[in-house]
Amino acid sequence: MRRAPCQDRAVPALDLVDETFVVVDRARLAAVVADPARWRAWWPDLRLEVFMDRGLDGIRWSATGAWVGSVEIWLEPVLDGVLLHHYLRLDRPGPDGAPLPAATDPRGRRRDARARARRAREWKRTAWALKDELEAEREPGTPRAAAGPAPGPAAGPRGA
Repeated sequence: MRRAPCQDRAVPALDLVDETFVVVDRARLAAVVADPARWRAWWPDLRLEVFMDRGLDGIRWSATGAWVGSVEIWLEPVLDGVLLHHYLRLDRPGPDGAPLPAATDPRGRRRDARARARRAREWKRTAWALKDELEAEREPGTPRAAAGPAPGPAAGPRGA
């Protein structure tokens, strides 16, 4: 019997997904995401190597260091802003640097759960700080760009 593809791959110890809506021009956010100094601040314990630079759509990295795996930011245009998608798929490295399988013992699962929760909190703080920085000039609740002129009154039938 053939197994489904998702069953053939082990789930990483840290498998996080986050989405944050930022009311900003996508090119401006893409420039921030492309800055290696930001990467070092956002993930200080990881060494990142770009393996897919998608320009305005974001970046995918290979990660080594305290964890091994992949990091991705995808920038999806939505309304007058960008939905910042963040994916983190990491495992603990073994002595040779290769990923270790996810923990199966209760103590290891709790350790990984704490690491997931810490990473999720750290990224959310990062995303909110980025949102605050990039939306600083915009009054909350207002669109990013000024709307065009309001339409005039509807013209009624002639001669009415």
